[in-house]
Amino acid sequence: MANLSRMQLLRGNRHVIRPPWTQPAFTETCSRCHTCIEQCPEHIIVKGRGSFPEIDFSKGECTFCERCAEVCPTSAISTENTTSPWALKIQINSTCLAQQNVVCVTCGEFCDYSAIRFPPKLGGIAQPEVNLEQCTGCGACFAACPTQAIQLHYT
Repeated sequence: MANLSRMQLLRGNRHVIRPPWTQPAFTETCSRCHTCIEQCPEHIIVKGRGSFPEIDFSKGECTFCERCAEVCPTSAISTENTTSPWALKIQINSTCLAQQNVVCVTCGEFCDYSAIRFPPKLGGIAQPEVNLEQCTGCGACFAACPTQAIQLHYT
């Protein structure tokens, strides 16, 4: 059995996604002032466990506007010395309608980066193909999915 903290045991071991450009020592340097939450134009940064900011993709996608990094007074979120906002990528699980032989291309329609494609399948339903090189982890596909088949995870 994994070694879980008391809080993880009581609340469950959920996956937390921090804002883009979060620095490695985020929980040590973030003052929890919530300026990033207040200034996020997409309203996807929310107060999470311990009052630390985290991303809620059910509210929408990240447009990588950099506003959270611009307003962070402690540099816990900073674009300096980074080449990418984060190492998030999508994964489509088995609750996907297309994988259940139901026509659905919603996630592909919401992906501005063409990371999700549905190549035609002779005699069957087109299946989603994810190009991880093109996926930015923006989360646009997440809220759009009618069966919550899309998960974002750090690579």
